Amino acid sequence: MSLYLSQFLHAWAYASILYLLALGLSLTFGVGRVLNLAHGGFYMLGGYAGYSILRSLDNFWLAVLLAPFVAMAVALVAERLVMRRFYGHGMEMHQILLTFGLAFVISDGIREVWGARILTVQAPELLRGTADLGLFTFPRYRLFVIVVGIVVAVGLWALINYTDAGVKIRAAAADGEIAETLGVHTRRVLAMTFVAGVGLAAFGGVVAAPMQALAQGVDFQMLIMALIVVVIAGLGKLETVYWAALLVALVEIFGRLFVPRAAIFLVFTLMALVLAFRPTGLFTPRSA
Repeated sequence: MSLYLSQFLHAWAYASILYLLALGLSLTFGVGRVLNLAHGGFYMLGGYAGYSILRSLDNFWLAVLLAPFVAMAVALVAERLVMRRFYGHGMEMHQILLTFGLAFVISDGIREVWGARILTVQAPELLRGTADLGLFTFPRYRLFVIVVGIVVAVGLWALINYTDAGVKIRAAAADGEIAETLGVHTRRVLAMTFVAGVGLAAFGGVVAAPMQALAQGVDFQMLIMALIVVVIAGLGKLETVYWAALLVALVEIFGRLFVPRAAIFLVFTLMALVLAFRPTGLFTPRSA
């Protein structure tokens, strides 16, 4: 039993990282129908920026706080210079090609700045080692990541449902044209969600750094997993992303435990089944 509980917590911690990454994707798609394929690049940029800030300031918490702003600054420049020219219906292919190209630019830029070697980030002293949970011990840092995921999920729920910004986001996501006639500047909302989504991805990257080595290729690997989460949650369905991330993580972690050679196959099979039988999302009503 302790083995299964331990694996469940490992999956929950992994799901929290997937959630932070997939949330930004879903947020941007929900508001502007923009599929940002550079999201994995921004995730990796957050991790590398956090690594440099940690080495410079020797403070993990400042790295977690500041690294997302590095990625958000890059996203803001990209949004102002290029992305905003390709918003709107009929521009989907342009968006995909543009963000895919941006992903390669970010990946090459990271290689130029930080090199191709694998880098590691240590957790802060307070979160190193393991915690005794009775039946088993578990890494403290992964417990911290689980708490971070829950806090972000609750915070986003409160933001969407109880703030003026949340009302504008919901209006723009529901019907951009009607929202525009009601005084909502939908392009501004989309720009805001694009940058905020990148910030969440970069935050996920720096939070994940002590769990996952920084290396070339992580960006596209994590992007694929995040896309699977978004598909299972339902495109643009923010309220179900957390549960989809947890489900994907459980399938992958327990797949590695029981059928290690087929773990990724199981994840893709899950996605295929959802697309075949619940294309609007596994956790959304059939009428949605």
